[in-house]
Amino acid sequence: MWGMIATWSMAADGVAKGAELLKSGKNAGDVTETAIRKVEDFPYYKSVGYGGLPNEEMEVELDAAYMDGDTLSIGAVAAIKDYANPVSIARRLSRETVNNLLVGEGAEKFAGKEGFERKNMLTDQAKERYYKRVQEIREKELKPYSGHDTVGVACLDSQGKMTAATSTSGLFMKKKGRVGDSPIVGSGFYADSKRGAAAATGLGEDLMKGCISYEIVRLMGEGMHPQEACETAVNRLDAELKSRRGQAGDLSLIAMNNKGEWGAATNIQEFTIVVATEEQEPAVYKVIRGEDGHCTFEKTSEEWAED
Repeated sequence: MWGMIATWSMAADGVAKGAELLKSGKNAGDVTETAIRKVEDFPYYKSVGYGGLPNEEMEVELDAAYMDGDTLSIGAVAAIKDYANPVSIARRLSRETVNNLLVGEGAEKFAGKEGFERKNMLTDQAKERYYKRVQEIREKELKPYSGHDTVGVACLDSQGKMTAATSTSGLFMKKKGRVGDSPIVGSGFYADSKRGAAAATGLGEDLMKGCISYEIVRLMGEGMHPQEACETAVNRLDAELKSRRGQAGDLSLIAMNNKGEWGAATNIQEFTIVVATEEQEPAVYKVIRGEDGHCTFEKTSEEWAED
């Protein structure tokens, strides 16, 4: 059995390509990297890679991570600028014994030495959004932060290997150097080929309060179906944050176990996922959260979640 699941409809092309590769026997690491690179390279996805929205100083700082579920090896970069595919840099770092999470200038220096492609990641469209938001903040007293849609992937290949990876430009108009959950192991992502893999998207500051990706994988390891594990973890953290802090930010999770079964849960109303398995053609689903916290799925078009 093979399969993969990804956050947001923007991953549809990547998952479709990934399904082709999995069907031909490719390994989960190559498939995951390929799928996320497709999102990173597309200039009109405003929360990932090229075209990602800038920080408050109009710089595009990117976070990404990769985890090998066979060896538990991790690699991650945070606040990296001017490199085209941070997920590939993260995967390269996962092969190191130490220095697996690099930030800012250190990440850029490593990427340069390893021969990764340098690229100005700030597009004209992103500049326009930035100036528009600055004007809105000035005129309407709006909060600057919005847009934090991480692409995350959990993947299982036909040899039983599992991987997880993430990539994002983070909060729009974030403070320079801000890092969310996406490159943080256990919060933004986790993979264990013996149990399963999970990835998160939403407000990183709240997702990190629950180490939620690891928690979902742990629950799958105890025998929970991925759907039950996702709902349990999301609902618990949502309730805990509201109890302690009065509110909870966006929390959306995907997961797949080592049998190719999948699940997703959210505490918001507008979340989409993309799924492909050996028994299921690639498809985009809207995740619908009920009042009781149970989530159901409605098949939709891949354009649904992007503006």
